[in-house]
Amino acid sequence: MNLSLVDPFALAQDYPDTLTGKLRSGHAACLRFSHKGDYLAAGRVDGTVIVFDLETNGVARKLRGHTRQIQSLSESLGYIMTVLVLDADFRSLLFVASLFEEQPVLVDISNPKPIKHILPSVPLRPQDGVDPAAAAKQAAQDAKQSTCVTIFTALGNHIISGTSKGWINIIETQTCKTIHSTRLCNGVIILIRLASNGRDLLINSSDRVIRTVIMSDLSQLGIGLDPSNIKLDVEHKFQDVVNRLSWNHVAFSSTGEFIMASTYMNSDIYIWERSHGSLVKILEGPREEMGVVEWHPSRPMIMSCGLESGSIYIWSIITPQKWSALAPDFAEVEENVVYVEREDEYDIHPAEEVHQQRLDQEDETPDVLSLDHLGSGAAMGELDMDTFRMPVLLDLSDSESEEEIIAVGPGTMRRRSPGAGREWMNTSHDGASSTRGAAANGSSRGPHGRGRKK
Repeated sequence: MNLSLVDPFALAQDYPDTLTGKLRSGHAACLRFSHKGDYLAAGRVDGTVIVFDLETNGVARKLRGHTRQIQSLSESLGYIMTVLVLDADFRSLLFVASLFEEQPVLVDISNPKPIKHILPSVPLRPQDGVDPAAAAKQAAQDAKQSTCVTIFTALGNHIISGTSKGWINIIETQTCKTIHSTRLCNGVIILIRLASNGRDLLINSSDRVIRTVIMSDLSQLGIGLDPSNIKLDVEHKFQDVVNRLSWNHVAFSSTGEFIMASTYMNSDIYIWERSHGSLVKILEGPREEMGVVEWHPSRPMIMSCGLESGSIYIWSIITPQKWSALAPDFAEVEENVVYVEREDEYDIHPAEEVHQQRLDQEDETPDVLSLDHLGSGAAMGELDMDTFRMPVLLDLSDSESEEEIIAVGPGTMRRRSPGAGREWMNTSHDGASSTRGAAANGSSRGPHGRGRKK
């Protein structure tokens, strides 16, 4: 029923357009949805992880144990990893940590004592036909760059890392060796996101350009794909060429058809369409710079984290209800109008039926002779003593003073005037008024000549 009231065009919209709510529990610094999208984890600056239930927008759980700010969250199969972990694969109990001033490490926690494997940051360059002196110089320069961000592939067999010199490295998880390297830009790779299909990459860099990259299917390695044939093709470049904005955080939509980004020193959130590479929406919300932005896994909903207040803002779609879907003759109006209803518009029975009932009632003979003297709770033969009833004389022939009732018309009777027929009592034989006539009119004279009323 509720689905039929919703505008179908609003349901077809794939991206949110309105700020609809806000969550607050401390100062949030990072966000991450659960796999099904029914929970939202928020890492706070005090080291606490807050888990929100999106059905009620209430706090479902508080996870404590850290003393400093949560930098990143990763969810896999119900587990949550925090702080330095940028991505995790709990199917094999492995996670990758990109350290600030050291080389990234792959940590295996399947044993009681964790095992660390250092990952390379130097890109893989072809050595064929290269001058040894130039190669040595180039190797010295590559040694200065560091890995800034890492992410597991969908199957967890490979790690994708971004360096401070704009290189994308694909590292094999089992051997911790780089099998492919591609340079995308001259800036720092800030963030790498993987789409739900496992092949599309979203890369944010310090050159103020957001790139979508289509990657080869790495699951075919060893079957029909050679590491030398791996390609990373740039699909689109998104940027603000007018204001030259920088981007804080980027994310794919749930279907991968849209991408979004929060802006540096700005409160707007930009949404682009991937098919044409065009800007479709700018979400203008609170007067606060947005940091981390996350798209719901299955719904057109965006969660953004304010940098100043730490509040979590909810962007979604407001679906107006169309009541004409249930009543075809119901006309929707944009504004309130004065409507004058008909007299019988809201009657239970149709007007023709009511009119016919009135005509039938006119043909009935009313019963004016039967009387009901019994109360609702009185016994048979007992009168209701709580109510006074005037006695009614039905047969005028039984009256002793029948002469006092005269007929003035068909079916109409009235009482005769008290003085009617007694005019002889008011006059004497000589035409003068007598004392008896005055007494008959209701007055007499006293000793002092004054009239006194009986």
